[in-house]
Amino acid sequence: MKAIAYLQFDGRAEEALTFYEKALQATSVKKVRFGAFGQDPNAPLTEKEQNMIMESRIEFSGNILMLSDVLPSMQAVTGEVTKGNTVLISIIDADPKINKQIFEKLSEGGTVIMPLSSTPWSANFGMLVDEFGVMWKFNSEATKFLDSFVN
Repeated sequence: MKAIAYLQFDGRAEEALTFYEKALQATSVKKVRFGAFGQDPNAPLTEKEQNMIMESRIEFSGNILMLSDVLPSMQAVTGEVTKGNTVLISIIDADPKINKQIFEKLSEGGTVIMPLSSTPWSANFGMLVDEFGVMWKFNSEATKFLDSFVN
């Protein structure tokens, strides 16, 4: 299991990804757009939203930084993306059992945004805001998911 910094953007993740790739002299960059998945006919994404970054990863000097855009529909739940709330802590590549234990403890007194569940990109994914206002994201298969896509 790893804990890493995860930056969130309101439609500017691609721009930030390019900036950080150069500034940090990245050795590897991977990204997936929201449009890579089939659309929910009850909540279709606009063309702009489909082109937004769902998940990305920059590797540099033995470190990892992840970035994504937050869709307007998600901001209705998480709150507007503004300077100051664009960083979250992401627990990646952990055993689902460990994810569950940590998720349950961190959610005490907090708000569950998305309960741990199976998604098309992870067998065990969830998000919460703890009682101190810190956002946490759990993705048991973050590395496997990004490795399955071509830049």
